[in-house]
Amino acid sequence: MRPLSLAVALLIMLGGSVYPLMFTGQGGRVDHGFASAVFWAMSAGLVNGVGFKPKLVLWRWLFSGWACLTALLLAAWLRWA
Repeated sequence: MRPLSLAVALLIMLGGSVYPLMFTGQGGRVDHGFASAVFWAMSAGLVNGVGFKPKLVLWRWLFSGWACLTALLLAAWLRWA
């Protein structure tokens, strides 16, 4: 288990459930780029956090801890850029 990745994923999951308006942009419409980056971070955090390692190298990278961090940084850049 990797508690930091799992905690990030659970925080995203709970935050999005409690406050779904965080996925909207300036005009009140869904910001699909931001939402995709956040959901990628959540998925990578859950997969990596429970300790699962996919066999295929591509999936292993897409669901790694570094991918979770990359997706979070991408989401932050999309939100504030």
